[in-house]
Amino acid sequence: MKNRYKLIVGFVLLAISFTSCKKENNRADGYGNFEAIEVIISSESNGKLLSFKVNEGQKLQKNDFLGFIDTIPLQLKKEQLLTSKLVIASKSKGVLSQINVLKAQLKTAYINKNRVKNLLKDNAGTQKQLDDVLGKINVIKRQINSVETQNLPVVSELKSIDIQIKQIENQIQKCKIINPINGTVLVQYAEENEITAFGKPLYKIANLSTMQLRVYVSETQLSELKIGQEVNVKIDGKEEMKSYKGRVVWIAAEAEFTPKIIQTKEERVALVYAVKIDVKNDGSLKIGMPAEMWISE
Repeated sequence: MKNRYKLIVGFVLLAISFTSCKKENNRADGYGNFEAIEVIISSESNGKLLSFKVNEGQKLQKNDFLGFIDTIPLQLKKEQLLTSKLVIASKSKGVLSQINVLKAQLKTAYINKNRVKNLLKDNAGTQKQLDDVLGKINVIKRQINSVETQNLPVVSELKSIDIQIKQIENQIQKCKIINPINGTVLVQYAEENEITAFGKPLYKIANLSTMQLRVYVSETQLSELKIGQEVNVKIDGKEEMKSYKGRVVWIAAEAEFTPKIIQTKEERVALVYAVKIDVKNDGSLKIGMPAEMWISE
């Protein structure tokens, strides 16, 4: 009876040992959660949201026009600058016409200079005539320089106004809310007719067509992984686990302590390496969803 009891105990211990080994062998190579690259779109201008057509869960394409911020103050400022430019330009017209007259006189003086030079060659002119023409040319040049110097502040002011007008036009363009990437709206932070300010978040968007699984692996597993490698990713299903193909896109260069999500106290003190895996989403994968990574099956 005693021997029979020992035999039964032996079989039980063997079964437990076999089950434990089998369970250990069937463990995944990494555990983690799905992430997505989230982008917070913020206002680039101050003012009232006159139009804002965004809803959570809405799928958007790159360059979609979503609304605009009130541009009336900017338009009024632009018109004020244009008026100032016309006034300043009208002041400089007299100066510019004077310069044109002097340049015409200078052109005539150069023609007379060439004529006198030709007369001198034929001994039909005098040196005094040439000196008089050269003197007149110098006088006209000094007059032109003087007038241009007087006109420099006006020209500089006109250039300054042109720059200010371009800045206003750039601000008006930034009042248009243009979606920068393809993706799905995760969170809506603002509503139509609200007052917004520069840097204030309007909505959060993420491209959910490709999800990233962040898992942690031990140093011994690290040698089995490389960038671009295909791995198997599994999520829980109704009856059995659902499998996806994944591709390793990033491996941490430095080790870190295991995050305290589901690991035991002993596992949390272990050093591990973070790994990111891209997985094509068929619509079933969600942000925060747990998953397993299998290097090979």
